[in-house]
Amino acid sequence: MDGDSARALFVGVLRHAHAGELAAGHAYRGHAASVSDPEEKARIRKIEDEEWVHRKQVGEMLAAMGEAPDPVLERKFLWIGKTIAILCRVGGWYVPMYGAGRLESHNVKEYEDGADFAVACGHPEFVECLLEMAEVEWEHEAYFRSNVESHWFRHVIPVWPAIPPKDEIRRSFAARNPAFADSERAPLAGRAV
Repeated sequence: MDGDSARALFVGVLRHAHAGELAAGHAYRGHAASVSDPEEKARIRKIEDEEWVHRKQVGEMLAAMGEAPDPVLERKFLWIGKTIAILCRVGGWYVPMYGAGRLESHNVKEYEDGADFAVACGHPEFVECLLEMAEVEWEHEAYFRSNVESHWFRHVIPVWPAIPPKDEIRRSFAARNPAFADSERAPLAGRAV
């Protein structure tokens, strides 16, 4: 893949992630409001806070590349997030937990792809942040998976496919990008997570 193609793909991932984090922030605000257990409410609010941090970080990456969020995606995902927030109040307990976990499983891959595209287009300075975001999204998925797997309704709506272990994020990145992993800039191979 040439640098221009990688850059276009990277900008696309960042724009999608930026808008996606907007939707997630609003959806989790509604999700937290819909649960009654104080521990669940606190954990979902923490996840919401982490999504807003990710949105800020992704926005900073876009700006550093001389790019901006896609206004069409932003509007679309704002609408999606606010709609999900409302539906959390009528979707019971299982459906919002299930939906959140399934989406988080995709977010892990999105940030992993972003790290690969960052290297391919000559922006290795973003890799560490992208991998950290993938790891945080992995933790979100694990939280929602544990809730879903503990509920009897998992027999009606089966749990989404399992994602690889958290330490696989960096291990697989290093395998796909051996020159980058071996550089002094980011010694990822064998890094403790």
